[in-house]
Amino acid sequence: MIKIMISKILIYLRLIKQLMSEFIIYTDGSCNTEYKLGAWAAIILFDSEELVLQGIETDTTHNRMELLSVIRSFEYIIKNKLLDKSIRVFTDSQYVAGIEGRTENFKLSDFKTKSGKDIQNIDLVKKLIKQIEMLKPKFIKVKAHQKKTSERNINREVDKLSRKLVRDYLKKAK
Repeated sequence: MIKIMISKILIYLRLIKQLMSEFIIYTDGSCNTEYKLGAWAAIILFDSEELVLQGIETDTTHNRMELLSVIRSFEYIIKNKLLDKSIRVFTDSQYVAGIEGRTENFKLSDFKTKSGKDIQNIDLVKKLIKQIEMLKPKFIKVKAHQKKTSERNINREVDKLSRKLVRDYLKKAK
C-alpha cells in the first residue's frame, strides 16, 4: 500500500516538474487591411507565471502579424536565456502552424516561388525557421474565433487582445 502511494506521488511530482519546465504560448495577429495596420499578441505561461507580449505594426498584413506574435515570443525566451524548457505554441494560423513542415521546401527553393520571386514575408519566415531550429517548439493548430465558454480560453483572450489593439490605435488616429 505504501509503495503504491509513493509511486503515485512520484508520478504526480514528475507531472508537476514537466508542467513547470514548459512554455505554453498562445499567439494571434490581427490586421485592418484598409489601413494596413496590424497588431500581434502572445500570452506565455511558464512556472505558474503569465506574461503578455503585444505590439502594433504599420504597413503590414495579417500573416505578418501572425508570424510576429510567435517570433516575439521566441525572442523573449532567447533573450532571457530560458532555453531549458520545452515549448508548445497554440496558434489559429495554418500559415504559422505549417511553416515547420514547409521548411525543407523553402530551403531547397532558396525561399523562392515557382516563378522565381521571393516567397511572401521572406524576412520573417527565415527568422522563424531559424528560431524553430534552435528551440524545437511544438505547434498546435487551434480553431479561430472561439465562442465564450465558462472555462478560461486563452486562445480567445489573445485573439481579443490583438483585435482590440488595432481598434484602439485606429480610434486614437481619427
